[in-house]
Amino acid sequence: MSCLIVQSDKTLLLEVDHEQAEACRRAIAPFAELERAPEHIHTYRVTPLGLWNARAAGHDAEQVVDALVRYSRYPVPQSLLVDVAETMARYGRLSLVKHPTHGLVLTATDRPVLTEVLRSKRIQPLVGARIDDDTVAVHPSERGQIKQVLLKLGWPAEDLAGYVDGEAHPIALREDGWSLRPYQRQAIDGFWHGGSGVVVLPCGAGKTLVGAGAMATASSTTLILVTNTVSARQWKSELVRRTSLTEDEIGEYSGTRKEIRPVTIATYQVLTTKRKGVYPHLELFDSRDWGLIVYDEVHLLPAPVFKFTADLQARRRLGLTATLVREDGRESDVFSLIGPKRFDAPWREIEAQGYIAPADCVEVRVDLSESERLAYAMAEPEERYRFCATTDAKRRVAEELVRLHEGAQTLVIGQYIDQLDELGEQLNAPVIKGETTNAKREQLFNAFRSGEVRVLVVSKVANFSVDLPEATVAIQVSGTFGSRQEEAQRLGRVLRPKADGHEARFYSVVARDTIDQDFAAHRQRFLAEQGYAYRIVDASDLPSEGQSSDDRPA
Repeated sequence: MSCLIVQSDKTLLLEVDHEQAEACRRAIAPFAELERAPEHIHTYRVTPLGLWNARAAGHDAEQVVDALVRYSRYPVPQSLLVDVAETMARYGRLSLVKHPTHGLVLTATDRPVLTEVLRSKRIQPLVGARIDDDTVAVHPSERGQIKQVLLKLGWPAEDLAGYVDGEAHPIALREDGWSLRPYQRQAIDGFWHGGSGVVVLPCGAGKTLVGAGAMATASSTTLILVTNTVSARQWKSELVRRTSLTEDEIGEYSGTRKEIRPVTIATYQVLTTKRKGVYPHLELFDSRDWGLIVYDEVHLLPAPVFKFTADLQARRRLGLTATLVREDGRESDVFSLIGPKRFDAPWREIEAQGYIAPADCVEVRVDLSESERLAYAMAEPEERYRFCATTDAKRRVAEELVRLHEGAQTLVIGQYIDQLDELGEQLNAPVIKGETTNAKREQLFNAFRSGEVRVLVVSKVANFSVDLPEATVAIQVSGTFGSRQEEAQRLGRVLRPKADGHEARFYSVVARDTIDQDFAAHRQRFLAEQGYAYRIVDASDLPSEGQSSDDRPA
């Protein structure tokens, strides 16, 4: 019997323990999104955006139908097969192209579709004169806006209008003692062939090197947008180490520096700084004739940067991320404004190739005390998560886990500053939080990398773009509610390959019978999406001191 049940409401039920489950997961991943992931049956949903991403990545309806039919236990509903074919056929019936005399135009292979969209009040302000029955002029400045609107109307346009080369600047990879991994080359080729789009790779799989490879391919001035100053400096040091670029060719545009060089690395924070109702630093986008714009952690792209990106459609744009999940639901804006998904490597596949460490994911359940349970029951709804996420039981378990893995490079990660300060004090470990200066952060991160500091307590400032390859154990005590993207980043902190071949440990400490448990279930959907199993153990079942961590309960 096969492992998949395909239903007419577009849900797919995957039997996790089936021998075909891994192969099936790989086959449906390009077009189906995971919705629920309890122990035995995972629920995926086929969505238009998923099908259009698959289509843009070169998959056709025949391949999608073949995957569904091959793994389905029962006959696939005919209505769903028809819907898959028709939805995928919508992508590319409208195209944006360069016309020899009229510049940017919207052209159709299906005339009634063009007639239909031109009747939309949202499209009319974006287009000019009708050139012929199948073609209408589009103002170049509306290239991004029209793609957004067409996607919302259900007719995603394929952008074939090409890109300006931008100002040339020589950039070459310096492959002395290292070389791009096969999947990194595939990601760069997929991006370059498509012109713009998103590369999805696990944390630790070398997204920065994919960015460097794309820059070398473009050999032009490049604007790199990153989450914070620490990340900006990591990008700079990596580019100096891996490419022909010198320090003088790379500028930092942040809260402390405003350098514009052939390669400029800017933080999202400075770009979204508002003064008197305007964003003064968005002028950076126009400050040079950029040939390439790289969006690091594209799933965090702030709304003002999206808005400006709509005007940058003639520039090549590369989005890098570990997960395309956006908690604000704006995946469609990433698709239309940055570009479709051009490459996506499942985490377990990269792990199987030895490029990221295997991970053991464990949820440790703790009980609130009787008095805490009463206080939790009486708390206002908006206070409940903070209350149960910061229970003293979590501090005790975190201390126990640190002792259990004594000597290992350990990160203790949380959301609430008072909780982290207390943990830092109890563990005699430094704490990195929002108010920690960039200089102090870099000093502590370097001490952790060298092994001088074994345990580091970090807030969500360390979720993104912080390279700590030595981290072996992560203990999560609280988080941003049910954020799957945060789960991806936190797991990624410990997935860099270990010199001794050890697997990584990822613990989530969760308060039983509370909203914390509900949020944990949502966050762990991410683990299931990537094929990681996670075990749930009771805090009382953790190994005692002196017992090997490999003897812990299964």
